[in-house]
Amino acid sequence: MGKRRNGVIPNAHFKKHWEKFVRTWYDQPGKKQKRRAVRNAKALAITPRPVSGAVRPIVRCQTFKYNTKVRAGRGFTSEELKAAGIGRKMARSIGIAVDPRRKNRSLETLNINTQRLQEYRSNLILFPRKASQPKAEELKLATQLKGQVLPIRPSTEKLVARALTD
Repeated sequence: MGKRRNGVIPNAHFKKHWEKFVRTWYDQPGKKQKRRAVRNAKALAITPRPVSGAVRPIVRCQTFKYNTKVRAGRGFTSEELKAAGIGRKMARSIGIAVDPRRKNRSLETLNINTQRLQEYRSNLILFPRKASQPKAEELKLATQLKGQVLPIRPSTEKLVARALTD
């Protein structure tokens, strides 16, 4: 009988310790409750600041396929902050995300994000460092924002039919 199949000697390992590699998920309900409790504890710790974090700029998605969509960016540029009259250090301290690497490539997004910063600044209630300073009536109005800060909604501009021209 000649050599066939490269002379492989059968050596099947059937007795693997598969019990070590089984993943169970019995703790799912408990983990869910724990995550919820941690979220609530974090919200209480940072109150009355927004739960979802810093306000972010409106940017367009990359590539030709997706550039019609808008989404939240990483942070505002220094030009946008300057146009809104906010310093970089001040911005970070009042809950505005800053991205020094981003560039403004269009005047349209610069204006939109500047307007967004001004709207955020108008709704913002700054707590005084000293509790004795008179701003008590403003502080009573302060509530914690649970959702996204200034959520980004896609524009729903309807196209209007126009008459044909030459």
